[in-house]
Amino acid sequence: MALGIHIEMHTPILAAFFEISRTVVSMCSAGILLFLVALWTAKTDIARARGLDKIVALSNLCFAAPLAVFGALHLSDVEFVMPMVPSYMPWRLFWGYFFGFALLAASLSIATKIQVRCSGFLFGIAMFLFVAMLDIPGSLASPRNRFGWTLTIREMSFGGGGWILAGNAMRGQGKSRLITVGRVVVAIACVFYGVENFLHPANVPGVPLQKLTPAWIPGRLLIGYLTGAILLVAGVSILLAKKTRMAATYLGTWIVLLVVFIYGPILLASLADPSTDVKIEGINYFFDTLLFAGAILALASATPRSN
Repeated sequence: MALGIHIEMHTPILAAFFEISRTVVSMCSAGILLFLVALWTAKTDIARARGLDKIVALSNLCFAAPLAVFGALHLSDVEFVMPMVPSYMPWRLFWGYFFGFALLAASLSIATKIQVRCSGFLFGIAMFLFVAMLDIPGSLASPRNRFGWTLTIREMSFGGGGWILAGNAMRGQGKSRLITVGRVVVAIACVFYGVENFLHPANVPGVPLQKLTPAWIPGRLLIGYLTGAILLVAGVSILLAKKTRMAATYLGTWIVLLVVFIYGPILLASLADPSTDVKIEGINYFFDTLLFAGAILALASATPRSN
């Protein structure tokens, strides 16, 4: 009798466990695995760094883990990403899977710091192609939709971050050119997002998309305004190449703090929701913002200390 009650009590827990979406499990598993790989690779740099440079040493980790998560999304639920592939492209299903494998390969390369000049450069090209083929046409079709422009600039900053990583791993003239292009793109994103955070402080801070900051997070409007100020000041400094390393270090650290203390609780709340779509949305918001932080920290890492 006692055994029957024990099994009956655990049945809902087991059912909930097995009902978890394969996509959610794949995305979380990939992110955790690449996080551990990147952390192991960066352990020496973290130990040697002092102060906020320890956060800068996490730049590859912040960049690699999101790529693994999004790569897992492509492979485990390709139908979710199929609408993003232009209708005029042949073999749309192939490209969905291909980019999933490409993201996983790039994430492993960046996490282990092996052939980053190739993976970062190719990832940057892919992002800029997406901007040209998808984001800009969509934004121009609805020019008053600020979220379209937010996404366009976000993808550009990701591409710029990839080129910064590639440039930092290269030698010769191409190194400075890639880093310069990446710096300008990231700076434009920071300035744009700074203004958006000021105009819409109730939206989630950092990358101001549709989601509102939950009411249960204290001081959400203050966080929005403060994030806007930091983004704006740091973005202008980076754009003018004045105190670039310091500005990128402080800004990247702030975005990482937002990921941990704002997007982290949002992620946990979404994972507790029974809806798979809500779970995926929470994962996407968390890792999108972490990738933005990775691009900024990559700039800090690629900028000489004398700057």
